[in-house]
Amino acid sequence: MRFLNRTAGRLSRHRRGPLAGLSVLLIGLLMTGGLYTAFSPATAQETKTDAELIQQGRELFLVGCSSCHGKNGEGVSTQREGQIKGPSLVGVGAAAVDFQVDTGRMPMARPEQQAPRKEVLYNDEEIAAMAAFVASLGPGPAIPSPEDYSIDDLSEEERVAAVARGSQIFLTNCTACHNFNGQGGAMPEGGYAPSLKGVESKHIYQAMLTGPQSMDNFSNGNLSPEQKRDVIAYLRAIEDQPEYGGFTLGGLGPVSEGLFGWLIGIGGLVGFAVWIAAHTTRSTKDKVEA
Repeated sequence: MRFLNRTAGRLSRHRRGPLAGLSVLLIGLLMTGGLYTAFSPATAQETKTDAELIQQGRELFLVGCSSCHGKNGEGVSTQREGQIKGPSLVGVGAAAVDFQVDTGRMPMARPEQQAPRKEVLYNDEEIAAMAAFVASLGPGPAIPSPEDYSIDDLSEEERVAAVARGSQIFLTNCTACHNFNGQGGAMPEGGYAPSLKGVESKHIYQAMLTGPQSMDNFSNGNLSPEQKRDVIAYLRAIEDQPEYGGFTLGGLGPVSEGLFGWLIGIGGLVGFAVWIAAHTTRSTKDKVEA
């Protein structure tokens, strides 16, 4: 007991010393800094300022995009009848860049009627940098956040209601090009509406927001973020819906089904009728000869 009392007395005297408070403060700061460095090194080391991100994006843009869109995104016209080699990117916003590059549509090997989806050439950091550079050229739609397009946080009742609302919006605005089940289809002048099967929700939202190529632009003033998410909920629902009718003929609707009915259905019946008639005539002839 005496030993404990003496030890406590010494500690009490040290705590009252002039350097005790400073020592405790330094130890606390060192421990806090060490823990922060240990648990978040990437955030501390890899964060770039907006200016650095824009500069990185400009360097990537000059190499991969400027031949068609100009060094400052002003666009490039050919010498023949004012045809555009690459449109101006001033004001298209970061969302348009993220959609076009993250789906592999850009950069294009050569100007074509329509940019097809292909393998992505840039990583996420490079895409973000190019989007930041183009966004700096003029105001435009920003890259949407997961809260804008994700339906994972919806309850079952909310999801059912969203699917019902989204179906009406899709059937009114989108079926003329993408078909009633999002399968896509041909369009005039060599264009086509791509299939929406398996497309990421983020890219569907960005396509509605920016209106790439021949697609209409459904800005937030025309179609609210909630309505865009309803459309995504509908497309996700029909992806998971089983085909109760069996063979769907590619899901292209009544045209392909009618063609199949005429050529295979009625054509098969006519062929079968001709075979029966020929078989009956041959049987009758054999009986007469006998």
